[in-house]
Amino acid sequence: MRNLCTRQGWIGDYDFGFLCLPNLPGFRKQAPAKFIGIKDRLPLAVAIIMGFQHCLAMLAGVVTPPLILSGPGPQHMNLNTEYRSYLISASLITCGLLSMIQMTRWRIPGTRYYMGTGLITVVGTSFTIMPVAESSFAYMYQSDFCPSVKSDMGVITQYLPCPQAYGALLGTTMTCSVLMILISFVPAKVLHKLFPPLVTGITVTLIGAHLVGSGLKNWGGGSGPCINHPASGNFIRCPNVDAPNALPWGHIKYMGLGFLVFISIILFDIFGSHFMRSAEVVLGLIIGLIVSWTTGYVNTQVINDAPVVTFLWVKTFPLSIYTPAIIPMLVIYMLIAVESIGTITACCDVSGVEVSGPVFETRIQGGVLADGLNSLLAGAFTNPPMSTFAQNNGIVALTRCANLTTGYACCFFLVFMGVFSKLASVFLAIPESVLGGMTTFLFANVLVSGIRILSYLKWTRRDRFIAAASMTLGMGTTIKDDWFSYALTAYKGSNTTVNGLIISAEMIVNSGFTIAALIAIVLNLVMPKEPEDLDNEESDSHPV
Repeated sequence: MRNLCTRQGWIGDYDFGFLCLPNLPGFRKQAPAKFIGIKDRLPLAVAIIMGFQHCLAMLAGVVTPPLILSGPGPQHMNLNTEYRSYLISASLITCGLLSMIQMTRWRIPGTRYYMGTGLITVVGTSFTIMPVAESSFAYMYQSDFCPSVKSDMGVITQYLPCPQAYGALLGTTMTCSVLMILISFVPAKVLHKLFPPLVTGITVTLIGAHLVGSGLKNWGGGSGPCINHPASGNFIRCPNVDAPNALPWGHIKYMGLGFLVFISIILFDIFGSHFMRSAEVVLGLIIGLIVSWTTGYVNTQVINDAPVVTFLWVKTFPLSIYTPAIIPMLVIYMLIAVESIGTITACCDVSGVEVSGPVFETRIQGGVLADGLNSLLAGAFTNPPMSTFAQNNGIVALTRCANLTTGYACCFFLVFMGVFSKLASVFLAIPESVLGGMTTFLFANVLVSGIRILSYLKWTRRDRFIAAASMTLGMGTTIKDDWFSYALTAYKGSNTTVNGLIISAEMIVNSGFTIAALIAIVLNLVMPKEPEDLDNEESDSHPV
């Protein structure tokens, strides 16, 4: 407490010029600041500023899944603004609370196992869950699990709100999260044997490819019924005729708003300071918000109607288990576990702690266990599964500060933004095209992450064959996502078990990343290794 009354305790001797001055051509580059380790003393003001920086870096990733999944369209829940505002707030609060569990390292009494990493490993809603959720919601509407309005020909003309779909998603994710908890007790070397970069790289690449398509739909004006350019009705304009300055899907003005966000992100990365570069996605979104607000595209009524404060469980959802989604969800959890190992390894590296040995292995085990527990708790907190956010490793590297106080400050800002729901409702007021310019860039980063993982391969003949076999159906059904939808239509009975198995088979095959992952895993285990594969086995086990 005595330090809080001194300049040294608040500001210290940290070089703020390194953090804040822009990167302009012709000007002298700022010398790097001194490295601040996990246990080094950190001035309070520096901790608060860097915690806010971590918060901004992950903010877009935290709010994107609930924004998209709760929105309009055949693959989403079509919820009203009251529910959507709650889900954004719940996501912020959940990520703040569960990040503290992930960062706080302690030994489980009576065992040799740990919980948490003891590093700045913040968590957020995993993007990888979105393809499974979207496929599940689409089948729920088709099977009348979710309500809809149909024409005389039986064609769905309007998708009605379906909160029970979200309850089914949460129940399924909570059930499947047990797998990740069990995986945390499996040695990392065994996991790398089962899920080498060849398998995870293909899977992440296909997930990114699917998500980029979703982002482009929003960039054009929205992913609801307006995307089909109906000749009449409430959706002849996007997102609907009641929206401010509504235009048809794909209008040049919508394209321009999204492009403004996209080009702003690029400019912030080229010319911005270290602080601005770490928050470039949010800053680009703010630029798009300002321009769309001044030109009359922002729905301010959403902000006015939002409550001042909120918390978890203000809205609840009936829990159930959607059995067709279980196998794709298990694949997702295996992928999240392997990704967590790579993210935690990278965090150890930039934090200046061991990247091998018993302490490192307990950080990996504790981090994966915390991710599994967090995914279970997230469902109870009305939020989809959690995963460790890799982008915050970049903040640690940029700021050269690994002190945990900054991570806890980040958690405070996330919870604060979630509790004051007026802040969360701002994201609902932003036009879909502006959000699309941001989310398409975010999703492209997922695609690039998959390509980066694949770049570690030596691309032997065996690797090329497994990749080609996996991509045959994986990429094919990502591009043509209803390819298998008519293969099992011969059965016309009412047996719920048989119908459930048919839907499960369709979801597995039509979810490109799921079928690709299953093919890659099986072929990787059964195909004999050639001499060149054995020589390269060491380098192929590079962390994700």
